[in-house]
Amino acid sequence: MTRKPSTRGQSADQKTADDPAALAKQLQYSFDNPDLLERALTHASATPVSGPDNERMEFLGDRVLGLVIADALLTRFPSAPEGEMAPRLNKLVRRETCADVARDLELGRYLHLAPAEVAQGGRDKTAILANAMEAVIAALYMDGGLEPSRAFILNAWDKAFDTVAQIPRDAKTLLQERLHAMGQSHPKYTVVGQAGSDHAPVFDVEVHAGDAGVARGQGSSKRNAEQAAAAELLSQLEERE
Repeated sequence: MTRKPSTRGQSADQKTADDPAALAKQLQYSFDNPDLLERALTHASATPVSGPDNERMEFLGDRVLGLVIADALLTRFPSAPEGEMAPRLNKLVRRETCADVARDLELGRYLHLAPAEVAQGGRDKTAILANAMEAVIAALYMDGGLEPSRAFILNAWDKAFDTVAQIPRDAKTLLQERLHAMGQSHPKYTVVGQAGSDHAPVFDVEVHAGDAGVARGQGSSKRNAEQAAAAELLSQLEERE
């Protein structure tokens, strides 16, 4: 799912954030604690050292998003094996998809950013938008629990679900193609840890890709952990662009 940046009603270099109350209407949710939404829209660049920003909320929102999307995939694809579900999940929760949803909401209009970040186009940066989108999901969860966040995600990601009707190419293939285009060597995957029981193991895998970097992923099998590591390194490469 690739969209052009939205310019409707906004400017990439607008100096101040729009009223978040307008965003709450788009979310179709009334916050008992509006400060949660305000914090979700506050980038680290806009706060003093150790001031409140959205980074911790992003951490929570990422997990809520993954849970809701995984549950929805089980419903939409009741006969699909795990190996077909993982690439679908990875595509729906990846940074680019989150940023595309944020652009649909014109989320950049509402972000609190430092002037220097605004001048560098921060209101339309994929990484900033994706992180803020996850933080907004966390705000919904923290204020109202799982149901409001689930309702928002299923509505906002509706078009994105159409893109995974066919199984997306897996993250390992995409990473290898990306590295080839960059002139980098083939990635190397190494199991660096294993936890859990024999019946429910959790594998920890690192992928090394020369100058492209290193990333780590976990999964219930070595294959799934390798896919997760590849997806993480792809996200890192996208963030550097």
